Amino acid sequence: MTALDDSAPRRCAENQDGSAEGAAARGDSDSDSADREGEPAADASTGTHTGLPDGFQVQIDLRCAKAGDFRYLVGGSPTRLLRMSDTALGMTSEDGRIEVCDNVTRRLARALLDAGIANPRPMFGPQPEDVTVVVPVRDNQDGVDRLLEALAGLAVIVVDDGSATPIEADRPTARVLRFDDNRGPSAARNAGAAAATTDFVAFLDSDVVPDPDWLTILLTHFSDPTVGLVAPRIVGLRSDDDAMTTSLAERYENGWSSLDMGPEESAVAPSTRTPYVPSAAMVVRRNAFCGFDESLRVAEDVDACWRMHAEGWRIRYDPVARVAHEHRTDLRSVLSRRCFYGTGAAHLASRHGDRAAPMKMSVPMAAAVVALLSRTRFGAALAMIILTHLAVRMRRRLGDLPSAPLVSAQMTGRAAGFGLLQAADAICRHYWPVALLLALVSKRFRTLAVQVAIVEGVVSWVRDLLADPTSPPTLGPLRYILMHRLDDLAYGAGLWQGVIAHRDPEALRPVISR
Repeated sequence: MTALDDSAPRRCAENQDGSAEGAAARGDSDSDSADREGEPAADASTGTHTGLPDGFQVQIDLRCAKAGDFRYLVGGSPTRLLRMSDTALGMTSEDGRIEVCDNVTRRLARALLDAGIANPRPMFGPQPEDVTVVVPVRDNQDGVDRLLEALAGLAVIVVDDGSATPIEADRPTARVLRFDDNRGPSAARNAGAAAATTDFVAFLDSDVVPDPDWLTILLTHFSDPTVGLVAPRIVGLRSDDDAMTTSLAERYENGWSSLDMGPEESAVAPSTRTPYVPSAAMVVRRNAFCGFDESLRVAEDVDACWRMHAEGWRIRYDPVARVAHEHRTDLRSVLSRRCFYGTGAAHLASRHGDRAAPMKMSVPMAAAVVALLSRTRFGAALAMIILTHLAVRMRRRLGDLPSAPLVSAQMTGRAAGFGLLQAADAICRHYWPVALLLALVSKRFRTLAVQVAIVEGVVSWVRDLLADPTSPPTLGPLRYILMHRLDDLAYGAGLWQGVIAHRDPEALRPVISR
């Protein structure tokens, strides 16, 4: 949870003489208290070319308004409180839109975007002819044919990554690069990007089919010159006669695929709600793209996103643009893939340190969570004392916010809930081998583990249902909990396999900060 004092909006909203009116501060994440301060994210580079263009619009997330208007805004990832100045309010429409028309609105819009309080609503962008689509493939001619049909009119480079039967691309705008041997998807994507001559490169795997307007939607985000990568939502590919699949694994994949980053648009950054986007479908700016690490056969997309973010480029996830993916349909292949993904955590930890930590929490919140999980009267009392202290401290930071006591209680409760879900996820997913050993020797812990597995599953199912009420769940709660737990076991097995292979426990180390 975070508090922004009288700051970021007034920093962007200058007086007539050009002087700034304030500064921004940010604190810790949803699972923490709001006690640390820092600065908003810096631009990708300095200079006027990084500014938002005239006509660019941003929309304040209406869920962030806390006082009936836009003076007090609470939201973002990590959560922030932002107090709008009168000058900033004067630039905001009744429905929460701000249109860039001068340097003052340019700075205001940028500050709101960086705080995660607003989302971009660009009105224009590059054209499809400015894009080359790169398709890495191995032994999937049918997928390539299907994808090329959906990409009619676009420049396409198909990279055949050592297929047993050479891949063909029977389209006038498509060409094929061939590797004699299999070098991996990272090398294939890099080779395709190097062969492209356009300013933008789209990466699509051969087992996806994009919606007709996917590229137009994604390209508008590049009107922000600091955006280096944009990704669509990846959903399950369903045939017309397959309204309800009979395979339990396929139904789980259609509803909870690891490639689907959810229904909410967001900025992409480490340690946020959307920490990365998958390389199965993304569009990059050529001069921002630093290539995929060819030594990685897994987690190369996470690594590329984090390196791009470290360079200062912004990344956006836009679920309005959709790409359908042909998911695996049998349980063994689904769980095998999850295990494979788990091995990538060790690679990420060795390159990016605690950005790959399985759990991040402040010391007070960690103490409160442990106390609650003890399921004792003393633990409940201790947790209440800690959370009350955090709520009081938050109340002081909220200043003159209307209903500050209620808001501070809500934000502290939300942080505690997030902390409990982190701990539950860690028990069931990252640390399940340890949890299993403890359950074998302790009846008390065995009972706790069973309760955590069930409650976390129910909460996760309900949360996903509420997040996207227009899309009914593909599984009921009982079957979902079963598949969710198998998913966790497979990923955790891969995580420990990777840690043992690297002889480095960094991927298992939680981050407990002050």
